[in-house]
Amino acid sequence: MTTDVVVRPVTTATLLKRFIAFPYRLHRGDPCWVPPLRMDVRKLLDRKKNPFFGHADAEYFLAERPRGAKQQVVGRIAAIHNRAHNAFQEDRVGFFGFFECIDDQAVANALLDSAAAWLKARGLDTMRGPASFSTNDECGLLVDGFDTTPTLLNPHNPRYYADLMDRAGMTKAKDLLQYRTTTSEMPERLLKGARLLAERKKITLRGLDMKRFDAEVEAIKALYNAGWEKNWGFVPMNDAEINHMARQLKPVVVPDLVVFVEQAGKLVGFAAALPDLNIALKTNPSGRIFPGILKILWTSRKINRIRVLLFGLVKEARKTGADALMFHWIWEKGHAMGHRWAEAGWILEDNTAMNNGLIRMGFEAYKTLRFYDRPL
Repeated sequence: MTTDVVVRPVTTATLLKRFIAFPYRLHRGDPCWVPPLRMDVRKLLDRKKNPFFGHADAEYFLAERPRGAKQQVVGRIAAIHNRAHNAFQEDRVGFFGFFECIDDQAVANALLDSAAAWLKARGLDTMRGPASFSTNDECGLLVDGFDTTPTLLNPHNPRYYADLMDRAGMTKAKDLLQYRTTTSEMPERLLKGARLLAERKKITLRGLDMKRFDAEVEAIKALYNAGWEKNWGFVPMNDAEINHMARQLKPVVVPDLVVFVEQAGKLVGFAAALPDLNIALKTNPSGRIFPGILKILWTSRKINRIRVLLFGLVKEARKTGADALMFHWIWEKGHAMGHRWAEAGWILEDNTAMNNGLIRMGFEAYKTLRFYDRPL
């Protein structure tokens, strides 16, 4: 192991291009890694286009090592100061994200130390991650479940990343569990009980009305932030962020895979699933839109699995049977469209009610993502 590692901030368009390109080279031989579209990564990192930067700052770093007369990229990281998170959680936690690294502890140490120094200079007392950029985005380091392709908006990384974290002095903060279906039918006894309870509690379900899409998004804004409340790591999304997310998802939303819950005529919850576009993205190893778009469009017609991406109920609507009915709605509608497998998650490891509920509904935990902390 050599230590001739140089870490520098991304200050030019050329360096940003190298920052984006590195994972495509690093993970080229991993059959489970899914290459995102480079144009989507570029938009996510764009401080002018991503509304996240209305309440946050970030610095991107590249780790390089000499290779002949040139410098070769051997790692990358982002240091993230999310002021909205600090205000909501009442803490001084900073984040790191977009971590990618060769199997070399000196490189990992240099990257993490650079991010830590940037965060400490801003008065933060803990570095947590990975989060790219927050828990509303792709987050967590995969520590179990390496043998299957990740679903849409979920991370995948080599096994050695966890060792790099441990040796760099990072310690576990929280695990996030991802669940998959084990059967094509929800247990009948559970479903029957949920229907009876929901009827007594005046719970009704309805689908997404695409003709009223903007109004539906407005309803989701209040529900999203109320449904998750002050969960560990959660930070509310503001109007600009939710509008931005809605614009991104609108082209791929399947109305029947979105369900709203009403109680006595009042909107109290919603759930949303998306076809797992990673199946299509995986056919485009370069991540470039041309000529990859042709393969992506062709493969997207054959997608047979979904990810339950969003799921929330306001507190007063819990224990009403609504959770089981929402999952059954998505289960039934998805099955009618030809989907034979679903993932739900992630779920905090200590969210006992949600974890037990998913198991009762026929899911099993099959992947674990981890957040790490380090004092600054």
